[in-house]
Amino acid sequence: MISIDTVYQRVLAILNKENRGYMTPQEFNLLANQAQLDIFEQYFYDLNQFNRAGQINNEHANIISNIKEKIDLFRVDEVTLNYNISFELPVDLYRLSTVTYNSFTEVEATQKNELIYIVNSPLTTPTTSYPIFLRTGNKIKVYPETITSSITCSYIKKPSSINWTYFEVNNTPLYNSTAVDHQDCELHDSEEVNLVNKILTYAGIIAKSPDVYQAAETKENKKITQEKS
Repeated sequence: MISIDTVYQRVLAILNKENRGYMTPQEFNLLANQAQLDIFEQYFYDLNQFNRAGQINNEHANIISNIKEKIDLFRVDEVTLNYNISFELPVDLYRLSTVTYNSFTEVEATQKNELIYIVNSPLTTPTTSYPIFLRTGNKIKVYPETITSSITCSYIKKPSSINWTYFEVNNTPLYNSTAVDHQDCELHDSEEVNLVNKILTYAGIIAKSPDVYQAAETKENKKITQEKS
């Protein structure tokens, strides 16, 4: 987990060095959350890309393993789902991994256009030994419909929203890490530089400062190139 105060202070220091003024906590939180989400979502595109390219057989230079390590920080296992006509998935779900019945039986996913054939065929009709589910939005319907409990899931959750919290003294915001709604960045520690650069990139675009944007983008691209080379 990355200290959001460290990130904020570095962003302010760089903006000050470039004589680009002050970034308010509200502006920072907005840009920091967008940057965190962009970095997080990129993991899945990169993982798909490098899976096609093949792994590097080196403990510390294995890019696929490194990406999986970053994703695993957001993995949540064995969450019991509540039943109300259908089963409700967690509100912070980003990607569903597995659905399980009675802790040991995996529930297979199906598509809507396949469901009618699977349910009505004597050879494929779902049973408690071979259950299936259909996902609609943030809910799943499990078949056979006699199953109304004991359904759990494992999933990748969304990053919690970053919040640099503060109190004011003489109109100056001072960091308050004990606030109830305080939230550090949940990304892997290695993403600290990337996070700072992305926030600066957005700050440069909003302020219409090409030099800030280009400098931050150059640093970000350099880091990405090093990671992927």
